[in-house]
Amino acid sequence: MKKRENLLQIKLTDGQKEKLNREIKAFYLDQRGEEIGMIEQMQLLELFQERLAPVIYNKALEDAKRWYMQMMDNLESDYYSLYKNEP
Repeated sequence: MKKRENLLQIKLTDGQKEKLNREIKAFYLDQRGEEIGMIEQMQLLELFQERLAPVIYNKALEDAKRWYMQMMDNLESDYYSLYKNEP
């Protein structure tokens, strides 16, 4: 049986980190007209990863649960709608 990964820490690939660092750099340049250094980019990304990501992740889980529960509520009525009238 495969062991579940610990989801306490959101992990990003190196490629994802590079892309997000570019986004942070572009944001600072576009919105604030400022250059931001590599260390500051990495620090901001770590902050977002540690503080924001779990909040957003949990919200996504709650949204998925709500959607799933709605689908389960509809399951019984959808099931019975498939019945054919018997002669």
